[in-house]
Amino acid sequence: MPGLRILRRLRRSETHKGYAILAEVPVISIIDDDESVRVATKRLVRSLGFVGHDFASADEFLQSHRLGETSCVIADVQMPGMSGVELQELLVAKGNRTPVILITAFPDDRIRARALQLGAVCFLTKPCDGQTLLQCLEMALNKDQLQD
Repeated sequence: MPGLRILRRLRRSETHKGYAILAEVPVISIIDDDESVRVATKRLVRSLGFVGHDFASADEFLQSHRLGETSCVIADVQMPGMSGVELQELLVAKGNRTPVILITAFPDDRIRARALQLGAVCFLTKPCDGQTLLQCLEMALNKDQLQD
């Protein structure tokens, strides 16, 4: 069937005109130096039916093999080493169009403006509620599909 891609991560199988259609499960990479935030966010992401992987730093994420399969990045703005905004800048500079959601406990209008200018889908303040994060994930994943 022309136009169908074979997908690595599968959530369900549907049928269309007698063909099995396999739907991709989005992979969300969570990057935060605070372990409790990583664990809680990963739990939320998984409860929403997504695959979640967590990383303690931007460098750990970049050195992993997960970048290529990531559908969306959720990153803390302020982390030791590379910040969430610096990670976003690096991804943009390398031509990587993975949607980014940034979260911070220390909101700053200048940093927010820079992140949004770089294409961040959302810039949230901690603690953020699950419904808001879900809305941002839906926007990010829809944006990602439009770019394909």
